[in-house]
Amino acid sequence: MSALPAKVDVLIVGAGFSGLYQLYHLRKLGFNAKIFEAGGGIGGTWYWNCYPGSRVDTDATNYQISIDGLWQNWSYATRFPDFKELREYFAYIERTLDLGRDISLNTRVVAAEFEEAADEWVVRTQQGDIVRCRFLSFCTGFASKPYTPGFKGLDTFRGMLHHTATWPQTGVDLQNKRVAVIGTGASGVQVVQEAAPVAQQVTVFQRTPCTALPMGQRKLDAEDIQKMKEGQLKAFADRKKSYAGHSYDFTDRKMSDCTPEEQNELYDQLYARGGFYPLFAGFREIYTDEAANDWVYAMWRDKVRARIIDPWLQEKLAPAVKPYPFGTKRLPLEQNYYDLFNRPNVSLIDINENSIVQITPKGIQTADGVEHEFDIIVLATGFDAITGSMTQIGIRGTEGVTIFDKWTEYARTHLGLMTTNFPNMFFVYGTQGPTALSNGPTTVVMQGDWIVHCLQYMRANGLSRIHAKKEAEEKYTKLVNDLGDQGLWMKVRSWYTGANIPGKTIQHLNFSGGMGVYTEMCRENEVNGYEGFELTPGRISSGLRACSVL
Repeated sequence: MSALPAKVDVLIVGAGFSGLYQLYHLRKLGFNAKIFEAGGGIGGTWYWNCYPGSRVDTDATNYQISIDGLWQNWSYATRFPDFKELREYFAYIERTLDLGRDISLNTRVVAAEFEEAADEWVVRTQQGDIVRCRFLSFCTGFASKPYTPGFKGLDTFRGMLHHTATWPQTGVDLQNKRVAVIGTGASGVQVVQEAAPVAQQVTVFQRTPCTALPMGQRKLDAEDIQKMKEGQLKAFADRKKSYAGHSYDFTDRKMSDCTPEEQNELYDQLYARGGFYPLFAGFREIYTDEAANDWVYAMWRDKVRARIIDPWLQEKLAPAVKPYPFGTKRLPLEQNYYDLFNRPNVSLIDINENSIVQITPKGIQTADGVEHEFDIIVLATGFDAITGSMTQIGIRGTEGVTIFDKWTEYARTHLGLMTTNFPNMFFVYGTQGPTALSNGPTTVVMQGDWIVHCLQYMRANGLSRIHAKKEAEEKYTKLVNDLGDQGLWMKVRSWYTGANIPGKTIQHLNFSGGMGVYTEMCRENEVNGYEGFELTPGRISSGLRACSVL
């Protein structure tokens, strides 16, 4: 790896979709921009996520960056690409846009401090390198801090034990192994689907049943690809206006205006389409009205229970009474998850009734005194999501404030893009953005455009500092809370609100007003000269002086 630069205009942390998008546009506009990436390859999530079955839950049409010249010459092979295909896509992006020369891999940022006298950030890497930058953009996403519960005896297990987020890049052979999967979120579901056909035994340790939707996975043929190409520009335009950043949206009809037959017909059609269609193309009121939510849960429950033979497993996997409001936790997409529990080599342990006491050298001991022996333990236990990606880094702003202290007490931002006391520091697909309720590429493109346009504006007007005003931060955070309170999000313990991490402040961490509303808010903010932000002149480096305005 070549020596790191001593100083840049913009330092971007993370080489996933958002980092690559910003680097491309900033570099094209003449900014001296660089990416520092902790991993050994680009792709963000898709570098780290290499566990068996890892694949995206957004369809190929929407899981793309809308840069002209990219989408025309790329075609996915499957409707929901796996991590290998996604790595190929990222390599294609890097190669086509010639981004690699400005990316430093295996370069983890561990600290950053704002130097007020110079209006600069001083950034330190794990290797001890120091780099100064005028602007700092965190493209670390919402899921880069894995969470491992404090199980007793974790370090005593003599087999293989891996968190899905830190899976060995060389892979793990599951063939004829006794496999434990702790957790039933997206990664747990995906691992079970891969393990069950080849492993000797798969035991799922479940705390809360997931409400997984049918993926509808399939290979894309020439006709599929041609149709995608013909509709791609419209899809890019539609996804910016939809609720969840997909090229489809809620029906305009109200549930109360439809007959039971019409309701059933609509959701049968949505189920048949697969993916998130039942979640984001059905009735909008399922998120705010308990009766509507009960109906859609019952519809899901009955479809799932029909696939499970054992009555006990029917109740554990798809309870008669909903365990939490439908759609208020991340819904995994499954291909044959529920059917696999009909196999003799797949079993389930409900840890609410029979908790994990400790990890032993041979496996897992449960409260009933049984020691279950395993060769492999998979921790599909999620993340300190949304805020954790940044609070794990030693970021210190003005007045001695750290991002850890500020967001641990109560996370506040303005527009989900900046936070008070941290001038010239941006973040995307994170705290109080549409984030967990939106398609990643749609959000990072929109937020990335706001950041790029903001830096152009500052350069054109001789400004060196942008700072979120406290009153604007308070107003926006109140909006996030008010919108969240209209929904059913607080009726479940979920990483959407930080409730999955012991001791973490429980609050609304996502903007739940919808992608379309959020996009318009950010557009208006830009048009109005970045209202709610304090913009001040100061020292301008030579690299920032020459400019053109979009």
